Amino acid sequence: MRHLHEERQAAIRAWTDFVQGSPAQVPVRPEILHSWCRSRVTVETTVPAAPLGDESDARAYWEDSRLQVAVERVEEELRRSAEDGDLVIGVTDPQTRVLWTYGGRMMRQRAEQVHFVPGGRWDDRSVGTNALDLANRLGRPSMVFSAEHYAPIVHNWVCWAAPVHDPVTGHRLGVLDLSTTWDRTHPIGLATARVLARLIEQALPASRHGAGEPEETADPGLVMTLLGTAEARLDGHRLLLNRRQTEVLALLALHPEGLSLERLHAMLYGDQAVTFSTLKAEVSHLRHALGGQLSSRPYRLCMPVATDVEHVLGLLRRGEIGLAMEVYGGDLLPGTNSPALSQLGEYVAVAVREALLADPRPDAVLRYADLAPYDLEVVQAGLDELSRSGRPHPALPLLKARLAAAAH
Repeated sequence: MRHLHEERQAAIRAWTDFVQGSPAQVPVRPEILHSWCRSRVTVETTVPAAPLGDESDARAYWEDSRLQVAVERVEEELRRSAEDGDLVIGVTDPQTRVLWTYGGRMMRQRAEQVHFVPGGRWDDRSVGTNALDLANRLGRPSMVFSAEHYAPIVHNWVCWAAPVHDPVTGHRLGVLDLSTTWDRTHPIGLATARVLARLIEQALPASRHGAGEPEETADPGLVMTLLGTAEARLDGHRLLLNRRQTEVLALLALHPEGLSLERLHAMLYGDQAVTFSTLKAEVSHLRHALGGQLSSRPYRLCMPVATDVEHVLGLLRRGEIGLAMEVYGGDLLPGTNSPALSQLGEYVAVAVREALLADPRPDAVLRYADLAPYDLEVVQAGLDELSRSGRPHPALPLLKARLAAAAH
């Protein structure tokens, strides 16, 4: 217990330094500091509770959700965990809005006081740093202890949260959270949240679209996300591809005119000693995944195609840097060994950076700084632009904090 008291006091000192304007001296985890910076733009430290949305809307969403079916199937296990550990358990939607809770006697009352109830909005822009928001945004289990929370209303809490995904499509459905008082912190908390999230995933009913049917979408054809993260969807249905198949599909999507076997091989493997038959096997697997919509001689996709790469470059050509940064997710397929994709990735990264240096709009620079935290020249350009304008802007303290943190 003494160790926990010391950790709590350290967290309180760090939080106090931060809210008093000393972010460079704050000894906290990077994801906590980043969330604190995001939080203070929109959240007062005096916030009395999380914003509470329309409860009937949350209930309607819940009642039409596959999450409700899954939670009902494992509810006995969830309730037992809450009662045994005197926890409050919550399940959210993908926007971190609470949909369902169950609490032990003590925590249930505390949860109601801060609107940890259906309809409560727990993203960090609404109520400040918390484990639900971190797990949802970062896509991994997260813990927030005591004054690591931005809002003092939950400084007496410790929270563990884990994202809940559809195991077939990979869609993030929401977050499961466990919360209790800080003095009940236990090393097994994060593992328990992870296990209970997996329990819900395993209890999910099959998609209403059926096992072999694509989900409905407003974007028919192939839609590929390649910047920062890799994902391919055909008529709204996520394609489960390995790394090499994703690279082959990316090259074909970026060359709608088609590619010969020889050119595709060179763009994919460069000088690597890989046979043509190996590439043909990858293409064969890919053709099967695409339902046959990949022709030969040359290899060409036979459906409408859209990529975030072309979207970002098109916006940059039109000078719409703000919109381009909303779409830009980071480096193109990080770690790729394809010489053609590596070259294109470098081109996109330089184009984005140069566009920001030429037109350093604060919101766009702030978004870029989240993706490239060590590119201080762009951050400085954003600060210089704010200085020239002379107008207050919510990005100013965040950009200053980014520059100060990098200096240490």
